[in-house]
Amino acid sequence: MNIHDGKILKLSIVIPAYNEEKTLNTVIYAVQAVDLPLIKEIILVDDASTDSTRQIMEQLPDSNIVRVFHKNNQGKGAALRSGFAAATGDILLIQDADLEYDPAEYPKLLQPILDDRADVVYGSRFVGSEAHRVLYFWHMMGNRLLTLLSNMCTNLNLTDMETCYKVFRREVVQQIVIKEDRFGFEPEITAKVARTGCRIYEVGISYSGRTYAEGKKIGIKDGFRALYCIIKYRFFAD
Repeated sequence: MNIHDGKILKLSIVIPAYNEEKTLNTVIYAVQAVDLPLIKEIILVDDASTDSTRQIMEQLPDSNIVRVFHKNNQGKGAALRSGFAAATGDILLIQDADLEYDPAEYPKLLQPILDDRADVVYGSRFVGSEAHRVLYFWHMMGNRLLTLLSNMCTNLNLTDMETCYKVFRREVVQQIVIKEDRFGFEPEITAKVARTGCRIYEVGISYSGRTYAEGKKIGIKDGFRALYCIIKYRFFAD
């Protein structure tokens, strides 16, 4: 299932990180441990962390790891833009540097693409029977509202637009220019993917969310920015 046009496919796993010294090593080891019938390339992007994240990245073994360092903190969208530019894989997958999402679920995320049924796959925290940590009610409601509004603008029927786990065929990403520097990336990429007319799938994933005390960074201002971006990239911008 890993052969396409006579060659072995390559997976680029793009990991943006900002002040993730507590979890980064664990995440990297989990990514490396996933058994896949593809070549794996790990793209680490340090978004000008102020803790030891950069030092941890520099000390990792060089095998299949590409490192990108920002001089100034720019945000998740900017880190992903840098990571996508450095990636050489046929398939690109986004992985957060915390422990909220489990790399062991890569096979189910990749399967629709490897089966040539999908061009883009979203991992949904709101469908399926996988384990979910019970946390913030209003955070969940905000996610669902933003997904609903995004769907109304894109005519998609996603259940989790704000999910970290998004997987793309390289050709899809190459058609898109990412402009958002921070968490506005999620509605922007969704609007632009929808515009391509490509095949989009969702699969249910587990989720082990963090509390704010444990390092969660997204907040209410990011929700308002996401709302702005839903409207902006539907009606006013490419």
